[in-house]
Amino acid sequence: MIHYHGTPITPISALLDLRGAHFCVSHARPDDVKRVHMIGQSVMLDNGAFSKWKRGRETNWTAYYDWADRWLDFPTTWAVIPDEIGAGWQLQDALIGEWPHGVRGAPVWHMDEPIDRLLKLADEWPRVCVGSTDEFSIVLSPAWRRRQDELWNAIAARHRRLPWLHMLRGMQLSGGPYPYASVDSTDIAQNHNRPQNSPSKMRSRWDAQQTPGRWNSQPEQMELSN
Repeated sequence: MIHYHGTPITPISALLDLRGAHFCVSHARPDDVKRVHMIGQSVMLDNGAFSKWKRGRETNWTAYYDWADRWLDFPTTWAVIPDEIGAGWQLQDALIGEWPHGVRGAPVWHMDEPIDRLLKLADEWPRVCVGSTDEFSIVLSPAWRRRQDELWNAIAARHRRLPWLHMLRGMQLSGGPYPYASVDSTDIAQNHNRPQNSPSKMRSRWDAQQTPGRWNSQPEQMELSN
């Protein structure tokens, strides 16, 4: 599992303490994008949809395409293809069709969408992002776990070698049973200044936690109706 550590991270000395890490930069807060390309192993460009959705801001996808274009010159950089949270899979597919940078992008599958759509995306793209939704907003809750079991059962039944799935804002899955290839979070950015923490210690703790290479199919529980 690759751990992408979200930015901005301040002060600059704290960011530099993470030299050699993998970083995530959001289009909503691109402050550190140049610096992490100088010090990082690889960079994930996030489209900023979640931050803008929470704040009620409009998205400007043309600006995102242009911003990503420069940084995708780096061969270890990839970008999250635009998505609209809660807008339905039809709009998501339309946004994928407008993406101008080919397989250097990763489409997003939201957990309330049909699993058949996830299987199709995993067949067509080298990397697919998984995003939570209002219905599955509490990570590791019983409902969230049931849905994860469903998606991994379906993926494992289709692929002997699991495809690259990235869990958006999923750092807490490190060391758990779900075999994600990568995750991201802003934990270091938000919490490195606590007395017991330092950026490098937090990074070491996260990066040392890995997940299994295979998924063992789980029984799927049916929802009980009243």
